[in-house]
This record gives sequence, structure tokens and C-alpha cells, in this order.
Amino acid sequence: MWVTVDNARIYVEQQGQGEPALLLHGVPDSAELWTPVMAGIQHRYTCYAPDLPGFFRSQVPPGFRFDLSGYADFVAHLLDELGLQEPVTLILHDWGGIFGMAFACVYPERVARIVGGSFPFSHLYRWHPWARIWQTPLLGELSMQLMNRQLFAWEVRRGSRRLSHQQICAMYDGRVTSNLSRRTVLRLYRSAAPRRFLMWQARLQRLARQVPIDLIWGRDDPYIPTFNADLLHARSKVLLEHCGHWVPAEAPEALIDLILHPPVARQADAAPSERAAG
Repeated sequence: MWVTVDNARIYVEQQGQGEPALLLHGVPDSAELWTPVMAGIQHRYTCYAPDLPGFFRSQVPPGFRFDLSGYADFVAHLLDELGLQEPVTLILHDWGGIFGMAFACVYPERVARIVGGSFPFSHLYRWHPWARIWQTPLLGELSMQLMNRQLFAWEVRRGSRRLSHQQICAMYDGRVTSNLSRRTVLRLYRSAAPRRFLMWQARLQRLARQVPIDLIWGRDDPYIPTFNADLLHARSKVLLEHCGHWVPAEAPEALIDLILHPPVARQADAAPSERAAG
């Protein structure tokens, strides 16, 4: 379905029944990233999976602010347009995690729970080499012009060895091939210098005291190493063996299990629980 958010057409995939869940993808994905996850949780959740602004079918709102506050406001306005005023479960991956965490920090009362991983939200994170290229004027534009199917497939395979050729092609077609998506990627990464997360750390700590955060991470993620999970003040952390960056596509069953079976809440001063999964 389509909704209008801040005068832009935003595509949202909706399915299921039950309490609301908002599933936010990252770069260079679309709502289709969540297809297997939604199939596994739709008996418990009404799932809403948008294409984020500038990705695949969605437009970029006029005057859209490419900063953390702008991302928070976009999610809030999207939920308003969907008619969701009750607290939602956020299911997050990659840049969707940055959008979702910014929203949760500003509007914690609108969040029931946060599940996901493979995203940074700390000034201590050092961006991976591709991100630093995209953050560099001219060099970033050149890299986007040179990005082709073969180079993209090689890089994604490095990030997630278990992805199939079909999955990688689906990520490329209509997503990476879109000039709007390529421009959006550059603007996103240029908005996220590590120092810009610094002023959000107090909010993040308050959020973690109010909203349960359950993380799931591939041990072989080359872009956002697992230590970044420890910077999010989560109540639990699942580390997946032989899994890379794209957990929702590589290991949807593990993510579904975490969504449907929340860990027992820990005492306020206890360390977060951690477990490994094969």
C-alpha cells in the first residue's frame, strides 16, 4: 500500500494480525528484505515494512532532513499516517536501525520493544571502508557511477557468504540501479559522522531503561563488528555463528525465534544475557 508522509509517497508492505510491528530495512534494501520474517510472525503481529525514503518505490519528502532528528521525525510521521498510536515493536537492520533508534530515543513512549541488529548508534563506531568512501565528496559519487552488478555481488557476498545468487540479484535490481537510491545512500552516510551520535548517548541510556532491546548479530559481519552490540545497552544479545551482515536474509528463523520468544527480562543492574546460535 501507499501512504503520504510529509508530501512524499512512501510504499509500505502490510500483512498479518495482532499487535503492530514496524520493520525497517537498511542499505541498499527494501521492504522485501523482511518477507521471510513477516511470514514467520504474521500470526502474532500486524507487520508494516516500508521502503525508506529514497529507496526502491519510495520518494524523498521535500526538504527531508538528513540527520538523526530528521530520521526520528520521519518514523513518527509514518506511524501517524498508518494510524498507529499504540506502542509498536521495532524490528531493525542496518540503516533501519539508525532510523529506528533515533525515533525510539525521541519517542520512547511509542515503542514496546526493539529487536534486530547490525547497526551502529555510537560515536565509538568507526565506519567501514565503503562508508568512508561514500562520505567523501566526489570520491563517493565516482564509486556510485562505477558500481555494477559484478562489483556489487562480490561485495555483498563478502558481507554475507550465505546469501544466494538470487537474493543478491534481487537486492541489486531496482535498488542499486536507481539513481535516487544511490544519491540517498551518499546523503545518509554523509549525515552520520561518529561525533553526531555523541549527543544521543544519554538518550540511548534512558531508552534502554524504558524499552527492552534484544539484539541479534552475525559473528562474521565485516561492516559492523559485534562489539557494537555492547554499545546499545541491550538486555540480551544473540550471536550467530557462520552468519554475516544480512541476518534477516541469511538467518530469518533465528530472528523470528527472538521476536516470538523474548528473553526473560533481567534485573536492572545485571549484565545483558548473551548466547550463541549456530
